[in-house]
Amino acid sequence: MLTASPNRLWASLTMMEDNLTLPFDTEVLGVSVTVEKVDMTNDDQIVAVCARAGQKQEIPIVSLALPSPPPEGWEWIAAYRYWRRGFE
Repeated sequence: MLTASPNRLWASLTMMEDNLTLPFDTEVLGVSVTVEKVDMTNDDQIVAVCARAGQKQEIPIVSLALPSPPPEGWEWIAAYRYWRRGFE
């Protein structure tokens, strides 16, 4: 994994916030959740804030399963994953 520069992280988050259609539904560990927003943690991870039955959980965006079809703007998640994983 690459060491993330603050500018690249904030640019990635901004592009997701501006282009990703929210909310959208997906599954986490086989349970349906609603992705309400994307955010950045104190340890510089972009996360999806997922909600279900009044509870919320942050899931790293690199680990989030996307629904089929994916929401509009999903390409920004794919680009971020590609960059974070070292262009695999």
